[in-house]
Amino acid sequence: MIISRCPLRISLAGGSTDLQSFVRENGVGKVISFPANLYTYITITKRFDNNYRINYSKTEQVVDPKKINNDIAREVIRTFNLHPVTIGFTSDIPSTGSGLASSSSYTVAAVAAAAKFVDIELSQFEMCSIAHSIELRFNPLTGYQDCYGCGLPSLKMMEFFGGEKIKIASVNRPDVKNMFLYSTDVERSSTKILKTIDNTKSVSLLKTVDDLYESLNNLENESTKKILKEAWEIKKSTSSWIMNKGLVKIEEKLNYFYDIFMIKLCGAGGGGYYFIMTDDDKRPHNFKDIGSAIPVKIDNEGVKTWVV
Repeated sequence: MIISRCPLRISLAGGSTDLQSFVRENGVGKVISFPANLYTYITITKRFDNNYRINYSKTEQVVDPKKINNDIAREVIRTFNLHPVTIGFTSDIPSTGSGLASSSSYTVAAVAAAAKFVDIELSQFEMCSIAHSIELRFNPLTGYQDCYGCGLPSLKMMEFFGGEKIKIASVNRPDVKNMFLYSTDVERSSTKILKTIDNTKSVSLLKTVDDLYESLNNLENESTKKILKEAWEIKKSTSSWIMNKGLVKIEEKLNYFYDIFMIKLCGAGGGGYYFIMTDDDKRPHNFKDIGSAIPVKIDNEGVKTWVV
């Protein structure tokens, strides 16, 4: 059996500048993000009949892999020409519509597992590149940041120049412990939201990402807080679909807690998880009043694979 694990990703600033349309119009996109210590998992086992079995929230069993409904499984099988196998999908937290790039995380994990299954040596970057090209087949609005943000380790700034030309700069900062995810209990389609993004309003995020990168590297905590808040306000202005009345109420409630200094929706917005940072590594004061918070840390390993 092959087991692969890939982190979910959390972006701090620059989301939507990594869309292909933005990069084409502006020549570059920039994002600062990190893979979190929350993971998706893929298992692949050989079968001794003529069936392909795919286990996720549903179970599929077919003879012809072209008839597999699960996009990731179908396209990874096609890419690596896999003979009948069982492929299993699972994750640490509910990830559908989460804003944590779960589809990309699963795709990177599936590429890693399939490569190991057929004994092909790939670097993490190559896995992410293949995964990105695969995901574009069934989701043309997949951002550049998603596969690379999930599969490559550590807090980093990524610059995208079109195709798979990507520049990555590590953020030289100790691991941050004061980070949490708070579920809005709202699933949404990122594709619908991404179609409404106004690229002209996203342009200012490029400078914001540069400023945040400098601030993080220089350990300028107050400046970092200010820039993070600015980035979220700019992001919200790029589409009226990012927020709604229910999310505004949640955000107002979260802002009530004095030890929370930064709040933003993960991914495209519209639901999923709020990402929260506090002034210390404790849960926000009286957080039990509004529900549970999931503590998160930065993953420093990226996608991994085992043979068992």
